Amino acid sequence: MTKDQKNEVIELLKGKFSQYNNFYVTDTEALSVAQIGKLRRACFNKHVEMKVAKNTLIKKALESLDSEKYAGMFDSLHKVTALMFSENPKDPALIISSFRKESNGERPVMKAAFINGDVYMGDNQLVALTKIKTKNELIGEVIGLLQSPAKRVLAALLQNAEKKAEGTEVAAAE
Repeated sequence: MTKDQKNEVIELLKGKFSQYNNFYVTDTEALSVAQIGKLRRACFNKHVEMKVAKNTLIKKALESLDSEKYAGMFDSLHKVTALMFSENPKDPALIISSFRKESNGERPVMKAAFINGDVYMGDNQLVALTKIKTKNELIGEVIGLLQSPAKRVLAALLQNAEKKAEGTEVAAAE
């Protein structure tokens, strides 16, 4: 790889790291070509971008953006590395988990995840990351909580209005 090609890859990675608040660093070393293809299709279907790059180039891209912000990610840059970029913080975790179940294997291994500024190290964090609530899920829950008391108040007002209406009908009939 020439120096120009390396700089091109670094610039591409810098663009991806700037574009996405969430990315996963995975180890895909033991996967076959067919399995990698299947993993890429799963990523494509969930709108997750998967990029494979040399660890030194990934590190240079992260360092040139903000070495302090991404410092926790540097320890995960060893062996074969595939990056998964996503708007939704839990989609890559779900992809990895379902891929493992389908293939009855332990690969790909999640080495680290960078989620909205927080670093999650190690494959043992994968289950927790599959349970993260997305922004839209949290907004939905808040709206549901806010609507619940209003619904009860409206229901009580309607019941009250119905009782009053029944009372006036009874009085008018007499």
